[in-house]
Amino acid sequence: MFDKILIANRGEIACRVAATARRLGIRTVAVHSDADAQAKHVLACDEAVHIGGAAPRDSYLRWERIIEAARRTGAQAIHPGYGFLSENEAFAAACAEAGLVFIGPPASAIAAMGSKSAAKVLMERAGVPLVPGYHGDRQDADFLLGEADRIGYPVLIKASAGGGGKGMRRVDRAEDFIEALASCKREAQASFGSDHVLVERYVTRPRHIEIQVFGDTHGNYVHLFERDCSVQRRHQKVLEEAPAPGMTEARRREMGEAAVAAARAVGYVGAGTVEFIAEQDGRFYFMEMNTRLQVEHPVTEAITGQDLVEWQLRVAAGERLPRLQDELRIEGHAMEARLCAENPEAQFLPATGRLRVFRTPEAAEFRVAPVRLDAGVREGDEITPYYDSMIAKLIVHGATREQALARLQAALAATHVVGLHTNVAFLRRVVASRSFVQADLDTALIEREREALFDVPGLSLPCAVAGVAACVLAEEAALQDDDPWSRRDGWRLHGAARRRMELDVGGQRHVAYLAYQHDGSHLLQLGELQLPLQARALGGDRHDVRLGEQRWTLSVYRHGESFAVFGADGHLSLTWIDPIVHAGEGGHDAGRLTAPMPGKLIALHVQPGQRVAKGQALAVMEAMKMEHSIVAPADGVVQELLYGVGDQVDEGAELLRLQPAD
Repeated sequence: MFDKILIANRGEIACRVAATARRLGIRTVAVHSDADAQAKHVLACDEAVHIGGAAPRDSYLRWERIIEAARRTGAQAIHPGYGFLSENEAFAAACAEAGLVFIGPPASAIAAMGSKSAAKVLMERAGVPLVPGYHGDRQDADFLLGEADRIGYPVLIKASAGGGGKGMRRVDRAEDFIEALASCKREAQASFGSDHVLVERYVTRPRHIEIQVFGDTHGNYVHLFERDCSVQRRHQKVLEEAPAPGMTEARRREMGEAAVAAARAVGYVGAGTVEFIAEQDGRFYFMEMNTRLQVEHPVTEAITGQDLVEWQLRVAAGERLPRLQDELRIEGHAMEARLCAENPEAQFLPATGRLRVFRTPEAAEFRVAPVRLDAGVREGDEITPYYDSMIAKLIVHGATREQALARLQAALAATHVVGLHTNVAFLRRVVASRSFVQADLDTALIEREREALFDVPGLSLPCAVAGVAACVLAEEAALQDDDPWSRRDGWRLHGAARRRMELDVGGQRHVAYLAYQHDGSHLLQLGELQLPLQARALGGDRHDVRLGEQRWTLSVYRHGESFAVFGADGHLSLTWIDPIVHAGEGGHDAGRLTAPMPGKLIALHVQPGQRVAKGQALAVMEAMKMEHSIVAPADGVVQELLYGVGDQVDEGAELLRLQPAD
């Protein structure tokens, strides 16, 4: 076994690898960019080496610096994690040339499976069923359009070297194909350095089922059963579970054997995942093989009781697989939810900012447990625009799917994040949706359940305002304890005192009054509602709140004049408006179009003087490895372009000016 390894990654996967290495007595070396100098993964390792600037191309993708760091620190092997260099055959080969063990498959296996087109040809020879499509080398737009017409719509354009949903577009009509192809090729080039694509028939109501495989240098191969990763947004996974609901033993064996055959065909070593598209009737088609550990590997660990990172380390050190196929069993059911910094209500736009609050349920790290948390961040960390939007994963395990689902619902309800947009509330709605609860799964689940998932009210306004009042009363009580001359119990010689609270909730203002009665009780007035309020601090940020006949346990986090209130029904953010500070505020310029997040402007579709229609794409930005279109909010005329293609822009920067139509 190795004495020291270098982890060529960041975030939760770097922390994950470090935890298993520590348990096995292996010392670890972290690498970090300028942006990650104080990151959690840096402190999780025994040593750390700075490798460059914040952007991945200046640090985590500079493999020559990573190899030099391994040599300088005496590391014997490099674990690539996932993403970045994990599926880079040149990096794997360079490690071998430098006398370092690459904790992953041989470069030849990465090369064989790195191109979706080449991999499909290989699978076709091996007899694995494929989705009808074009997987060849001709890439001119007119030819690909002709192939799409031949296959029949809808079709899926996919980056041949892609993964993670990047460089992928569904096209429903021939007239939309050329524009979608251009966008797909741009994103593929930016993400993978190649704009080569393939075109396939889009399978309606598909399930995304993948098989975890492992091989060693002694010729042993196993599969560790399947994962269902059908719940996706923008072709990226949101929720995963194992085993796949409704999977029969016969189909599990058939898919497992096909996955192992794929691994054998390329002489695979280490952890890999063979991904299939499955029809609702159980028929399945090879999609791709990911030659690395997957983000969702914890659900496989939970149902098998195996540490897959330990397996990786042992296989890379030349040992045999810890278990053979007949020694592996499925125990219970597991689910994983990806916690991401993004705004689901704005087409999952990535979010940046500081994690002012990051509270999670009591959980274990990196081992089988009822609730497990794999996180690469801590409260107070800054989420930057340079890396993927995923900040943590919640994994639950239960004896049955029903128990696992109940635990996931409870774990998400106990997850409180303040400071930036996240998908936590959205995940809560997904796991409570009819389709997910009934295991009616396919990759269009989110779109099918749209009405129940988007623009849904969370915590009621009276409940949230009562939470704000409870927080204010608790602060007053604490101040009174410290300084009796600062009593704020509202006592007046004649009548009762009232505190006016003007609160902004999602751009709408509401006025509430907190009345202090002579007997020490309180009344809360909100519009026509006037009810007695009782509040008791429970310690920390938790409050027992009763408003009239309703009672809640609420967590209230205050930052200046901002309040975030969390309860069983969701959460709500409110801002206390200071009438002096905000006096004279008016509306905003309707012709102003601003960057919704920091990023690069990669396309402009309009010119000054051009007439545009509401909803028309005006520009395209790239951030967190994804493209985002800026569209016209109304009919109008473009007055001025303020940035050019290739420019880096800050969040809120005005990109262009639009004169609305009369």
